Amino acid sequence: MFDAEFAERFTQLLRWRRDVRHFDRRAVAEADMRALLACAAFAPSVGNAQPWRFVRLRSPGIRDALAVHVDEQNALAAERYAGQVRHDHYLSLKLHGLRETPELMAVFCDEQPEAGHGLGIATMPEMLRYSCVLAIHNLWLAARLRGIGLGWVSILDPQTVQTMLDVPAHWSLIALLCIGYPANETDTPELEQRGWQPREPSSDRVFER
Repeated sequence: MFDAEFAERFTQLLRWRRDVRHFDRRAVAEADMRALLACAAFAPSVGNAQPWRFVRLRSPGIRDALAVHVDEQNALAAERYAGQVRHDHYLSLKLHGLRETPELMAVFCDEQPEAGHGLGIATMPEMLRYSCVLAIHNLWLAARLRGIGLGWVSILDPQTVQTMLDVPAHWSLIALLCIGYPANETDTPELEQRGWQPREPSSDRVFER
């Protein structure tokens, strides 16, 4: 079903998947957004629970409030580097594209899904959240395939965001995603380009017992 040419191109897709923080202003077609969400739903999930909940954020007021919140959290994070060599380096990094991204989406995990009937989570309930991460990765690759970029914003307070978006109490925030066309194309992570952290050999992360 999948030949060597496909395998090589798939490897290229993985290599070109980037965490995008610089977006141009082009709108993402609604058909493309529906396709990304459809691809996300192909992800495996524990007990087939499908616990992901995608909230598309259309209100300018909510978007502005989220940007202000993330900037505040970013300033607090910068304080933790005070007195260190990396402080100024940290301040120079662009860590989100909330103000320019054409699409903004929050991803939540339903911690009490009716689907799945509790299979596989008695001893590892966190598998529900891992399932949501797999759905995000599906969406990420599907976006990259279409020339669309994704930025995962994590410098935030999850509870504040959950309250701001008025979602059910048993939904936990997994990700805040900026989705749009990258201002620049590169196969090198921005944090590597900026000298923050290079990609280390994958062999250093493989162990045997």
